[in-house]
Amino acid sequence: MQVSPWVWVLFALLVLALLAVDLGVFRASRRAPQEVTLHSAAWWSAAWIGLSLVFALVIFVLYGRAPALTYLTAYLLEKSLSVDNIFVFVLIFSDLRIPPKQQRRVLYWGVLGALVVRAALIAGGVLLLRRFHWVIYPFAALVIFAAVRILWGREKERDLVATACAVCGSWVARIIPITPVPRGGSFWVRERGRLIATPIFIALIVVETTDVIFALDSIPAVFAVTRDLFLVYTSNVFAMLGLRSLYFLLAGVVDRFRFLRPGLAAILAFVGVKLLSSGVVQLPTWISLAVIAAALTLAVTASVAIPRKMAPLPASGGRAPRR
Repeated sequence: MQVSPWVWVLFALLVLALLAVDLGVFRASRRAPQEVTLHSAAWWSAAWIGLSLVFALVIFVLYGRAPALTYLTAYLLEKSLSVDNIFVFVLIFSDLRIPPKQQRRVLYWGVLGALVVRAALIAGGVLLLRRFHWVIYPFAALVIFAAVRILWGREKERDLVATACAVCGSWVARIIPITPVPRGGSFWVRERGRLIATPIFIALIVVETTDVIFALDSIPAVFAVTRDLFLVYTSNVFAMLGLRSLYFLLAGVVDRFRFLRPGLAAILAFVGVKLLSSGVVQLPTWISLAVIAAALTLAVTASVAIPRKMAPLPASGGRAPRR
């Protein structure tokens, strides 16, 4: 798909404007600190999803039906995989004892950093695929491994968070002393002429580190849908922009959707096999969209309909603080 540089510029301006609006709301919440309510999180989540759908309409008008459908499929895939981030964010904030009022600050800057990191990873991935077709097979292996991790790696995920907290804390401690006590909403404070990192700063580093790990799962997965740089990055951006609101909407109830992780694992297994067989079989985009939507619908429906005593044990880990 040929995208004019002006379209890239306009998209960048749109993202900056959305971030500015979000930052304005964030700063207002700092002046009058309050916990994020489920009502507010639901409205913001709906707003981000609505903007994502409007952007699909823009792509339809500018480039036609096929690119718009591809964007929607890539967006739904990235949005569904972002739910796995929420499981880990709950663990991070629980282990580091980050109060609810400060979680929003960590996630805002975490998402901002993720947009930059993912831009580099996506550009590198597209470049590799264009030059070396065989790279698709390691990408497929990463996606299938991610499916296994989601399905059977709950304890390993907790260990990963604990290890990341310890490692990040250790190398930060070599540069800046760390205080175990949060100091308001500051990432670091100056005390007796020295900079001291707070637990909130450690949480930010761990969030950024784990997002890189998740990006190594989700970005190869979206290559099963499209390898168009514009569609891959825009779908990632809109999925990430709504991640913070989605966290506050689902963090307290995510363990109740006990079949969600098997659903995500099924989606990753499907896209992994699709990547492996891309040289032999070319599935229409609408089939990928239907499979992803069906897996999510079945996972959510089963979680609601099947009594807990008949379901697998929920994921272990700290619950999000009450909102």
